[in-house]
Amino acid sequence: MVLLTVLIHGTGMYGLARLLRIEAREEAEEHIHPMSLRGVSVTLILVLGLFALHGIEIWLYAFVYLLLGALPTLPDAVYFSAITYATTGYNDDALNESWRMVAAIEGVNGIILLGWSTAFFVSVVHRMGGSK
Repeated sequence: MVLLTVLIHGTGMYGLARLLRIEAREEAEEHIHPMSLRGVSVTLILVLGLFALHGIEIWLYAFVYLLLGALPTLPDAVYFSAITYATTGYNDDALNESWRMVAAIEGVNGIILLGWSTAFFVSVVHRMGGSK
């Protein structure tokens, strides 16, 4: 799962970076300010894209919990996966004891991927603001 989520995340971020490069070229050619409606819209698309990547990864872990029989229902698995991935803290009493290490790995995996997204987003915003 760690390798799969890193592959998904890296591919998704590559796609977002490529979209941003194309947009930056067009903004430069058309002299569009980064804080224009178009620039703000691109930032929102970036945020939603990152959110979607994390959502996909959370749902994948949720399906793993279901397939392992670690959690009884899809809503329980998605909720547990989301709070574990984001390392917000939880009560893991609902999780089958045999699978608690999977939750620990998901927490580490999630915090790394969230950090990667944060670094990417900060670098994009820094470039948009321009260190001119």
